[in-house]
Amino acid sequence: MPLPARLAPWRAEAVATLALAWPMILGQLAQMALNTTDVLLLSRLSAEAVASGALAVNLYNVFMLFGVGVMSATMPMVARERGRMRHSVRDVRRTVGQSMWAAVALAVPSWAVLWNAEPIFALLGQDPALGHDAARILHVLMWGLLPFFVFIALRAFVAALERPMWVLAIGVAAVPVNAVIGWALIFGRLGAPELGLIGVGWATFLTNAATVAAMAVVLSTDRRFRRYHLFGRFWRADPQRFVAFFKLGAPIGAMIAFETTIFNAAAFLAGLLGTATLAAHAITLQIAGTAFMIPLGLSQAATVRVGLAYGRRDAAGIAVAGWTAMALVVVVMAVTASTMTLAPTALIGAFLDAADPAVAATFALARSFLALAAIFQLADGIQVVTAGMLRGRHDTRVPMILAGIGYWGIGLTASVVLAFPLGFGGRGIWMGLASGLGVVAVALVVRWVRLTAADRAA
Repeated sequence: MPLPARLAPWRAEAVATLALAWPMILGQLAQMALNTTDVLLLSRLSAEAVASGALAVNLYNVFMLFGVGVMSATMPMVARERGRMRHSVRDVRRTVGQSMWAAVALAVPSWAVLWNAEPIFALLGQDPALGHDAARILHVLMWGLLPFFVFIALRAFVAALERPMWVLAIGVAAVPVNAVIGWALIFGRLGAPELGLIGVGWATFLTNAATVAAMAVVLSTDRRFRRYHLFGRFWRADPQRFVAFFKLGAPIGAMIAFETTIFNAAAFLAGLLGTATLAAHAITLQIAGTAFMIPLGLSQAATVRVGLAYGRRDAAGIAVAGWTAMALVVVVMAVTASTMTLAPTALIGAFLDAADPAVAATFALARSFLALAAIFQLADGIQVVTAGMLRGRHDTRVPMILAGIGYWGIGLTASVVLAFPLGFGGRGIWMGLASGLGVVAVALVVRWVRLTAADRAA
């Protein structure tokens, strides 16, 4: 039975959003698999190697995640340009060119800081031996930032053209490539030198370089992309566009940093409550983080779909694209929340043996944390997809402020108060996180409603 005419645009939008989102979701999971592979390889060396690697990655991620946020500005800028003029080439090429300059502008100061990582670890009170080894890893790992940032820009360009399959293919291929290179360089296999710890840094750098090279080959040869001539005179300066890129991207980077660092702070708080609480927190966070890849992919798709409508100056199209993404994320997060509620033993059992009495306390804590994580699934999905919708409409500064207030002003404060003075312990930390995510979700939705109402009135 055919749909009523008034529902046809919503169905078409849902199909377009899902077609764009699912490769992005799998691509995000592939990125997680890269990180997991590195940890597994280091665990074959020693527990100290894992600890040093964790120190290195935690500092590296500060710069990497902020950079990813800034480079993500490529997506709404290209989407808006394509919405304004479907077959635009010159302006799209110039935007991507400036994004490459932005990658350099982000990488160079990051290198300067990461090169001096050892004294930073000392200032943070870390074990000198671990800090020394972590700095050795970073002295190699840091060079991978530039190719990774360029890859993010090119990935955003491909997504804005609604052709994400190449990104997925390259991302999936990168997982075994990284594993083989890491295995060879860490342990001296396949004729490679035995580099030990720093082998993981070289593996990440070489994998990042390979992925950006593969993407460059695709963009230069595939007929759907090569007409843009992205690498033709990309070094040409465009100061106005460069500044616009950072005005849009810097708040995205800051917003991602706010969200990431509150979970880092939560891990620190959990550590104050003992090993069992910290382990349970880490397991719950891994489960919730994996589920988060789904709304994150939907958020990226929403950025493109809203951006296209924004470029067309189509107020109705902006609303349809945004609310469709919202409806999809509500359905998805209802499923993930139900799974966490109904099958906690199976989920936690992937990390701990439920029959082992030595981990009984950690298992019980993880179950209670997972129940709370299930509650905030809806808020988490709504806040990330609404942020993506607002980015598509080129609104990033106010969402950044709202995120800072919600995550740190409310979420972290509530976590501390609930966990310690009120005595809820680890559950209090997760209750605080849920409150922060809920506040940000509501605030961003209110912002979206106001902007779309203003668009319709204009």
